[in-house]
Amino acid sequence: MKIAATVEEIRSAVKAWKKEGLSVGFVPTMGYLHEGHQSLMQKAVSENDRVVVSIFVNPMQFGPSEDLESYPRDLEKDSALCEASGVDLIFHPEPKEMYHPDFSSFVDMHGLTESLCGKSRPAHFRGVCTVVTKLFNIVQPDRAYFGQKDAQQLAVIQQMVRDLNMDVTVIGCPIIREADGLAKSSRNSYLSADEREAALVLSRALEVAKQMLADGERDAAKILKAISETIQAEPMAKIDYVELVDARTLQQVDSVERPVLVALAVNIGKTRLIDNFITE
Repeated sequence: MKIAATVEEIRSAVKAWKKEGLSVGFVPTMGYLHEGHQSLMQKAVSENDRVVVSIFVNPMQFGPSEDLESYPRDLEKDSALCEASGVDLIFHPEPKEMYHPDFSSFVDMHGLTESLCGKSRPAHFRGVCTVVTKLFNIVQPDRAYFGQKDAQQLAVIQQMVRDLNMDVTVIGCPIIREADGLAKSSRNSYLSADEREAALVLSRALEVAKQMLADGERDAAKILKAISETIQAEPMAKIDYVELVDARTLQQVDSVERPVLVALAVNIGKTRLIDNFITE
């Protein structure tokens, strides 16, 4: 396995693979990899001849008061996990390699980006769409793999690929959880022991919603009220949003009559965590 820092290195390697008729899978990440990322890498390895993983903490998707500088980084550990998973190449560029000094082109989207995380992080998805477009152009993968935990991000990227006729298949992969139900996240490393325990309220609240749906409840307002009350019972938790939306359009629904995304974002102390599930 090799680590490449430049666009030229990546393009050269991928061109050589494609000249041999090999398929290329791609897993974009911001590093500090965990079992959730590993599941994406393993699926990519199983479905492609060669696999590229990008490790790039994208400054464009962080707001002024967000955790860009403190975002966890550990390239040595990440590299070992990539190699153990069968990855062929890591793309680990510096910000100046991705954004030259007079960079002035952006990929923006309306609609899907304005709800959920887009409400409290207004510039976030412009940064996501721009960097993912750049990465797709650089790597030229046949397939790209994203986790369902970032459900809005996955929907946005799938829409962007359709809208811009990008020649890549976007594949969503299931949320990977700790044994006690907490969704795997790089930001979990910020949590103290007490905060880690408090964070379990996210998955507990979603389980309440799942049970209500299983029992036949279809009124979105009642489901959202039960989720919110469960979270508010945890003193360390502060709700950013709790939403029940159409799984495709991400627009709010009054009643659950088709597949919906039940999504939430909650601050535990200073750490913002997200979780979700999609109904059948």
